[in-house]
Amino acid sequence: MEIIQVIAIVLAVVGALNWGLVGLFKWDLVAFVAGGLKFGEVNAFSRLVYVLVAIAGVVSLTAIGEIL
Repeated sequence: MEIIQVIAIVLAVVGALNWGLVGLFKWDLVAFVAGGLKFGEVNAFSRLVYVLVAIAGVVSLTAIGEIL
């Protein structure tokens, strides 16, 4: 597996865990790490993380294609 796919899968897992925390506890880990922002608030860093996680999800689809 290419290093890009491994990084993408790790970022996708981080995104999934973040959504799990949002769903269970209404606590946004990315916002917290990005400067202790309140739920739903964004800054440039948190927005970058969200975009990278979204791209990682798309790239991870290529890894699924290789497995199948």
